[in-house]
Amino acid sequence: MWRIARRPKWIAALLLALAVAATFAALGQWQLERSLEQATVLERDTETAVPLEEVAEPQEVMTSDASGRTVTVEGTWVEGDEVIVTGRESAGEPGDWVVRHLVTDDGASLAVVVGYVAPGASIPDLPLGEASLTGRYVPSESPQQQDFEAGERTVIAVAELVNLWSEVGTVYSGYLAAADAPAGLEAIAAPPPEADVELNLLNLFYALEWVIFGGFAVYLWWRLVKDEHEKEQAALAETEGHPSAAEGSGAPA
Repeated sequence: MWRIARRPKWIAALLLALAVAATFAALGQWQLERSLEQATVLERDTETAVPLEEVAEPQEVMTSDASGRTVTVEGTWVEGDEVIVTGRESAGEPGDWVVRHLVTDDGASLAVVVGYVAPGASIPDLPLGEASLTGRYVPSESPQQQDFEAGERTVIAVAELVNLWSEVGTVYSGYLAAADAPAGLEAIAAPPPEADVELNLLNLFYALEWVIFGGFAVYLWWRLVKDEHEKEQAALAETEGHPSAAEGSGAPA
């Protein structure tokens, strides 16, 4: 088959197929660039503080609008429900995060990261009673991300916290990273979430089509060469199976 492919006719056909494939690839790249140029940045206001109950409800899955939103909330601290989460970082600084249990004025439980200390440092006395907080509302983490067997608590998982708190009613699915830390703690760095980008799917589909067309041009060349090879093989087999008339018609002596 490769002997046939090296014939001038098929080399020329291959060059033509490669030229067509390159053209289609260029068209595909153009469509991809158009898709990126026409991408829509889905901007939303995450920095204007709004009451938590306006964007989230207890016992409900966190919505995209609530995720990463700056919110305000008022409630009362539950004494003795503090949890220390180790192995964390805030703006590149390692530390132990302090997670507290706040019961909002509506009676719902909310996990609040009030700040952090250096790894292994003692936790200062924390204020009790009523609290008025501002912070970023972020999704809960999965408890499976930490090493249970080693006794480590390295994630902020609401599903785990509700089993550690003394009394729990309805619960918010996310947690609050408080903007201001109490005395003796450092505030957690909670940057704004990245803006979502919506690509032009129609242009992406066209780009994929051009790539498929380019591959088909090369495949078509290979298929034609293969057909030529099979045709010659069939003709050769027929010739070998049927000797020439001259050889088979000799008269007896």
